[in-house]
Amino acid sequence: MTLIRKVLLLVCGLMLAFSLAACEKKGPLEKAGEKVDKAIEKAGEKVEKAGDKVKEKTEK
Repeated sequence: MTLIRKVLLLVCGLMLAFSLAACEKKGPLEKAGEKVDKAIEKAGEKVEKAGDKVKEKTEK
């Protein structure tokens, strides 16, 4: 390999490493989005349970 090719590979590798390291940190909007997702999931579970209860009562 030529020196230019080696340097180019090294630079690309470093850029990839820094970009992956930056992705690990969660910003405030991402954290808020996760909270919203959890709240929606919990609400969906409660609606499903309520639907099951209504179904049980109508079957009796």
